[in-house]
Amino acid sequence: MILTVLPVLPPDLRPLVPLDGGRFATSDLNDLYRRVINRNNRLKRLLDLAAPDIIVRNEKRMLQEAVDALLDNGRRGRAITGSNKRPLKSLADMIKGKQGRFRQNLLGKRVDYSGRSVITVGPYLRLHQCGLPKKMALELFKPFIYGKLELRGLATTIKAAKKMVEREEAVVWDILDEVIREHPVLLNRAPTLHRLGIQAFEPVLIEGKAIQLHPLVCAAYNADFDGDQMAVHVPLTLEAQLEARALMMSTNNILSPANGEPIIVPSQDVVLVCTT
Repeated sequence: MILTVLPVLPPDLRPLVPLDGGRFATSDLNDLYRRVINRNNRLKRLLDLAAPDIIVRNEKRMLQEAVDALLDNGRRGRAITGSNKRPLKSLADMIKGKQGRFRQNLLGKRVDYSGRSVITVGPYLRLHQCGLPKKMALELFKPFIYGKLELRGLATTIKAAKKMVEREEAVVWDILDEVIREHPVLLNRAPTLHRLGIQAFEPVLIEGKAIQLHPLVCAAYNADFDGDQMAVHVPLTLEAQLEARALMMSTNNILSPANGEPIIVPSQDVVLVCTT
């Protein structure tokens, strides 16, 4: 492929960020574009001056290297670095990788009524229960709490209900207990490689900041307690709650969908305790 015209990214995608003291931090792309412009202007000047062929060919090579660095810095050898000796981020670097445009912005989206935290074992939970931190539950179930506060006449407006929740009044915790009763939540552990990678549980309010999980459901999630994180989602409509309870509850997923063998089986510490 031969480029006769080089596309230039709009300024909003390579912004100048103001810093303290009146200074500005510029995007790496601006430096790379400036190198291309300087090389191109120098080549034009040499051609206008009818410079020797060897000098023109060398300048063309340097222009090509500047364009290569703009498109994919470091692909052809040593990467071009900035003033801090750090390789400049090219157009390819903005697209690829976990923080790139595709995975970060197009394939990954923030989801309303969801949370994320580290998981830890909940040995006193029942199979269909999960431990949900109080602060997280308060944030996730806010709309339901607002509705209950207004329904009972404890708050006349949404604004008043919000203030009661922000102050974490005692009645708010009582209503939260009612709201989460028989309201399932979905727990998901990435990567979700099969159907049992996301299951429904009845939440139990706990102290702390970690989500508690029954040890027997770990096999379905391929989870352990060495720092794994899980996401929690709240089904909002009654239809979604009924579907989660009927199809996704952990007590309905005893057998593996792959081979029909039991997937809720004791292992490791549980077996050790049973044998001693």
